Amino acid sequence: MLSDPAFYMAAIPAVLVLGLAKGGLTGVGMLAVPLLALVMSPVQAAAITLPVLLVQDVFTVWAFRRFWDGWTLALMLPGAALGILAGYLLAASVPVAWVELALGLTVLLFAGQRIVAARRGTEAAATPARPLQALFWGGISGFTSHIAHAGGPPFQIYTLPRRFPREVFVGTGSIFFATVNWMKVPAYAALGQFSHDNLIVAAALVPLAVVSTWAGVWLVRRIDTERFYGIIHALMIVVALKLIWDGGSGLFV
Repeated sequence: MLSDPAFYMAAIPAVLVLGLAKGGLTGVGMLAVPLLALVMSPVQAAAITLPVLLVQDVFTVWAFRRFWDGWTLALMLPGAALGILAGYLLAASVPVAWVELALGLTVLLFAGQRIVAARRGTEAAATPARPLQALFWGGISGFTSHIAHAGGPPFQIYTLPRRFPREVFVGTGSIFFATVNWMKVPAYAALGQFSHDNLIVAAALVPLAVVSTWAGVWLVRRIDTERFYGIIHALMIVVALKLIWDGGSGLFV
C-alpha cells in the first residue's frame, strides 16, 4: 500500500483536512475517512485514521492548553462516554445510514437558522450552560463519533450558542475530542482494527499529520472571531449535506 501512488493521492488530502479540523475548523475532518475509503475499506480507513487523530490531538491540546471551558467538558464528557458505549453495543444493529440522515437534517436546520439569524442581526445572546442539553449532545457526539465518525456537529450544536471566544471554542473542542478518541481505543482494539499493517500505515502519515495540524492552528489564529464563526456555520452546512447524501444513498440506492 505504501508504494501505491493512489494511496498517497487519497491519504495526503485526507490528512490535510484532519489537520484543518484539529486546528479549529471543526467538521471538515469527517471528509478524511471517505477520502481514504477510495483506496481501502471504510473499516480500515477508520482504523488508520484514529492513531493519526491521537497524535494530532497532542499538538492541538498543547496549542490551546490555556483556552478551554471546564464546565462544558464536565457536562459533556460523561454523555460522550455513554454514547460511545451505546455505539459499541449497538454497532451491529443500528443502520449507519439512518444515523447519518437524521444527524445531517438536524445539523442543516441548526446551521441554517444560525446563518439566517446572523444575517438579520437577530442572533440570540450567548446561552448559559444547560446540564441536560450538554449531557444529551455529548452523548449524541460520542455515539455518532463511534458509529459514523461524525462527532463534531453534535458538539457544535451545544457549544456554538454559548458564543465562546474563538480560542476557548477550539480549545474546549480539542480536549473534548482528544478524550473521546482515547475512549474509542478499547472498542477499536476489541474489534481487532489495530493490526500491524494499519499501524504501519498510520505511522507513515504522522509527519504530515503534525505539519497539517500546526498549519490549521496557524490559520485559525489569524481569522477574526466573527469570520471564524461564519466559516464554522458554512462548514456545518457542507457537512450536513454530506451526511444527508451518505445517509440517503445508504437507504435508497
